[in-house]
Amino acid sequence: MKRVICILAIAVSQLLTGQSTRMSRSEYIARYSDLAIKEMAISGIPASITLAQACLESGNGNSYLAREANNHFGIKCHGWKGKTIRHTDDAPNECFRKYDHVEESFRDHSDFLRYWDRYAFLFELEPDDYKGWCYGLKKAGYATAPNYAQLLISIIEEHRLYQYDTVTMLPPSPAEAEASIRIHPKKGSPLYRVSLYREVYSRNKVAYIIATEYDTFKSLAKEYNLFRFELYRFNDLNRKAKITPGMVIYLEKKRKESAKHLDRHVVEEEETLWSISQRFGVRLKHLRKYNNLAPGAEPLPGSIINLRKRPR
Repeated sequence: MKRVICILAIAVSQLLTGQSTRMSRSEYIARYSDLAIKEMAISGIPASITLAQACLESGNGNSYLAREANNHFGIKCHGWKGKTIRHTDDAPNECFRKYDHVEESFRDHSDFLRYWDRYAFLFELEPDDYKGWCYGLKKAGYATAPNYAQLLISIIEEHRLYQYDTVTMLPPSPAEAEASIRIHPKKGSPLYRVSLYREVYSRNKVAYIIATEYDTFKSLAKEYNLFRFELYRFNDLNRKAKITPGMVIYLEKKRKESAKHLDRHVVEEEETLWSISQRFGVRLKHLRKYNNLAPGAEPLPGSIINLRKRPR
C-alpha cells in the first residue's frame, strides 16, 4: 500500500513539475527579446514581429516542435539537409527542421522573410510600422488563418512588444541591395563607345546589357570587341545557347559572391541555379560550391541557398 502511495506521489509530483515548467508568454518574451533585437539588426525585421510570431507559432516555447526540435516558427524541411523531425500539422507526419540551438530557428525565420521575394515589399515599410508588417504577412500568405494579422497585433499591443523595435542602423532592403544601376563608362574605357548608343548596367559590380531581338553572340562579340567564348564563359553558357530578347548578358566575369546584404536566396518555382547566378551576378561554379550541389543538380523550390561563402 505504501509503495502504491509513493508511486502516486511521484506521478503527481512529475505532473506538477511538468506544468510548472511550461513557459508563460511574459517569460518567453523576456528570454528571447534580446535575440529578436539581434535579428532585427541583421535582417531588418522588427523585433516585435519576430517575437509575436514566435509566441504564436511555438505556443510560447511550449509546442512539441519548440521543445523537441528548437523549431519556434514551424519551419518545414523545404530541401533542408540538416536534422529533421516528423510532426502532424497541415498533413500527417510532415517533415520539419530540427535545430541544435534556438538561435538557428530565429535565423532561419529571418532568412525566409528577408530572402523570399514574396515578402520583399515588407522591408520598404518603416521599422516601427508593426501593423503594416502584420497585415503584409497575411497578404503575402504567411499563414492561412483569416485573423492572423489581428492575432499578431493583439500580442504586440498586449505585451508592448513595439518597445523592442529600437534598432536604428538597419541593413538596406532586399530591393535596394539588389538594385542595378546604369553606368556611364569613362571615355577611353572598353565600354565607352558602346554606352553612347546602348544602355549599360551594373549588377554586383559586373557590367551587363539587356539583349534585344537582333542580338546574337556573334554580333555582341564584335560590338564589344570580345571573343564569343568569352561571352559564353561570362554567362555560364555553352556554345549551343541562344540569346532571347530581355536576356541579361554579362560583358565581364561575374563575381565569386553576391553583393553585400544578399547572403542567401529562397528558391522560387521554375528558378534554376543558372537563373539565380544571372540574377545576382555570381559565377555558377561558386554557387554549386557554397551549396554542395553537383553539376546538373538543382535546388528545390522553397529551399534557402547561399549566395556567399558562409563563415565557418
